[in-house]
Amino acid sequence: MMKDNSMDYLVNMIPKRTSSIDLIEQGAKKDRVPIMEPVSMHFVQQIIRLKQPKRILEIGTAIGYSALRMLEAAPDAEIVTMERDVQRYQEAIQNIRTHGAEKQIKILLGDALEMLKNLQNEALFDVIFIDAAKSQYRRFFELVTPLLANEGIIITDNVLFRGYVENPHIAPSRYKKMVEKINDYNYWLMQHPLFTTSIVPIGDGIAISMKHS
Repeated sequence: MMKDNSMDYLVNMIPKRTSSIDLIEQGAKKDRVPIMEPVSMHFVQQIIRLKQPKRILEIGTAIGYSALRMLEAAPDAEIVTMERDVQRYQEAIQNIRTHGAEKQIKILLGDALEMLKNLQNEALFDVIFIDAAKSQYRRFFELVTPLLANEGIIITDNVLFRGYVENPHIAPSRYKKMVEKINDYNYWLMQHPLFTTSIVPIGDGIAISMKHS
């Protein structure tokens, strides 16, 4: 986790978002909808700018914020994103319509663990972004690996989870099992034979895993 003064410095350095994106951020804060922190989102956008993917898969749409921000970084990309919560799915549809992005961002409603099985015959993805149920991170990763192109990238958010993963002794009891699972996932990820992974202590922790060719 970054120190507060460093985080504040970086937040202040980030270019201002469009008014429509700013409204989504404000609404998410008001309704307590978890979306990516500004510094983390800016970092993911930079990865996507460097990669310039043709297809992106996202596990965990929420209200469509990160899908729209990823589209900003790769305007020609096709994005498939999955959400299981009906209310957030409906909010995401509205936000994506407001931005005129319906043709490029396809939202699927349902459990990603089930829906991923139906994507096995589709074209491969260049970038896959995992930001859903943290206790299922390893299962998500295993299911999306066959969907990823060679030298593709899997990005996982929240892998340090509020600093509790590196300091599990301070984690509240309600988080201890989840923190343990994230820690196990991180170790498993760093030793995965098909990927090279770096964990970056920005925002809530981001893992970047590149698939070997």
